[in-house]
Amino acid sequence: MTKSQDPMRAARANMRPAPVRRFYKAVEVREADGLHALNLDGRRARTPGRNPLAAKSRAVMLAAAAEWARQGETLDPSDMPVTRLLNSAIDGVAKSMDETRAEIVRYAGSDLLCYRAESPEALAERQRLAFDPVLDWAAETFGVRFALAAGIISVEQPAEALAAIRAAVEAVDDPVALAAASVVTTLTGSAILALAVARGHLSAAEAWRTAHVDEDFQIEKWGEDEEALARRAARWREMEAAAGVLGAERG
Repeated sequence: MTKSQDPMRAARANMRPAPVRRFYKAVEVREADGLHALNLDGRRARTPGRNPLAAKSRAVMLAAAAEWARQGETLDPSDMPVTRLLNSAIDGVAKSMDETRAEIVRYAGSDLLCYRAESPEALAERQRLAFDPVLDWAAETFGVRFALAAGIISVEQPAEALAAIRAAVEAVDDPVALAAASVVTTLTGSAILALAVARGHLSAAEAWRTAHVDEDFQIEKWGEDEEALARRAARWREMEAAAGVLGAERG
């Protein structure tokens, strides 16, 4: 069966929304109501929830403006990760800050860095080399140690470790920064990695490599899958955008 004959592929194609034609020429960022707002042809851009597309950080809005400016005849949402993050922050996270923080802390309860392979030894060694330095940073920064688990056996993290992560996350009071931290947490499976990126200890690429030790090991062993690589590339764009937002908010 060819790709064109695949009924599932055809169904997914039919479910895609119709492309939106570019409806503006000029893109700029202006100050408004104490924020930096995106303007299209002199008019305030808005989120899907009809809220002004604006943020505290001018650098973040300039990144979003660059996405809008580089669009062609039709808009490509996959090429606008900063804009999508802002939409999520403004329409969603801003109204559910406590819930978003709680979700990040839940990831810390089963953090990727705390679960280690028992075999093969080569993978276990790669995990140790990649994960342990980040956990050492967390111990130095937050004054707590996380418990490690071997294989698929779950481990309960010390209450003081989760309390330290909770305190760090609660210190993030800007919805855009919190949304970015949430994206990094979800993409990496690690609240610790998200905080390391947010605090400038790790770059986006460093955190990404750390989070994909297992996957990269499997790719070396079994080879690459084209669709899996495409999905990973899409996730990386989200990761890079979120890390960029965190860097802009930090600096």
